Amino acid sequence: MRIKVNDCTLFFDVEGSKLRPDGPQMKEVPTVLLLHGGPGFDHSTFKPFFAPLADSAQLIYLDHRGQGRSDRSSPDRWNLSQWADDVKAFCDLLEIEHPIVLGNSFGGFVAMAYAIRHPSHPRKLILSSTEATRSPENVLAAFERKGGAQARAAAQAFWDNPSTETLADYRRLCMPLYARSGFGKDANARVIWNLDLLFEWIKTEERTFNFLPQLSLIQCPTLITVGEEDPITPPPASEEIAKRIRPDLLRFERFAGAGHGVFRDQPEKFFQLVRNFIASPTFA
Repeated sequence: MRIKVNDCTLFFDVEGSKLRPDGPQMKEVPTVLLLHGGPGFDHSTFKPFFAPLADSAQLIYLDHRGQGRSDRSSPDRWNLSQWADDVKAFCDLLEIEHPIVLGNSFGGFVAMAYAIRHPSHPRKLILSSTEATRSPENVLAAFERKGGAQARAAAQAFWDNPSTETLADYRRLCMPLYARSGFGKDANARVIWNLDLLFEWIKTEERTFNFLPQLSLIQCPTLITVGEEDPITPPPASEEIAKRIRPDLLRFERFAGAGHGVFRDQPEKFFQLVRNFIASPTFA
């Protein structure tokens, strides 16, 4: 499905009904809006992993502006402020009031920008395998620990000069180190890529964005999850986010033995944690 949001048409998909039979009445379940990683990827990276969560919530998968099946828009609109405002406008158009917003990796950047710019809008926030600002040395050191000097050099070359040539080595040497279980069979082949957006963003906003000073503006309960073996958004990045979220709003879970996108490496534990977070107004 596609809908005009601001000046761009966005693609979204829905899994699970909002209203469900419950005896003599219809029961309304929460809506979870899923923001995919990247940039330059699409929502297919969440599938089929998140399907089991539809037993507890209505799931909405959204392709960000410029990505996947959404319109390409223009490079001057490929930025976190615009992607965040698109989330708010998308929800307003579909009359989704106070969604639970889950952002994984780059999707977490968008989720933080959205919660900072529109603090009264989200009901809850789930930040999975993400960071509030780039810490290149921590990431390079993590790749070196996991993949040796070659992996570190490939990551450095790609971020210094993003191109199809440097991406080839990065995919070969670094991406297999992201998660223990990998991305799933044929996952990369299913993605609709926008490498122009990926390269442009690495050259520009990725080098400068920093939400750490603004995270105290977040007003909703926030769940942070991180894999202890994650090289691209390593645990110190999530720890920095956690330090700046109000303690009464925060739940922070580290996953031993998991890498980037803990829903891939430890799905049973991850989804039970998320179900509990969705269902409970507190962190008891």
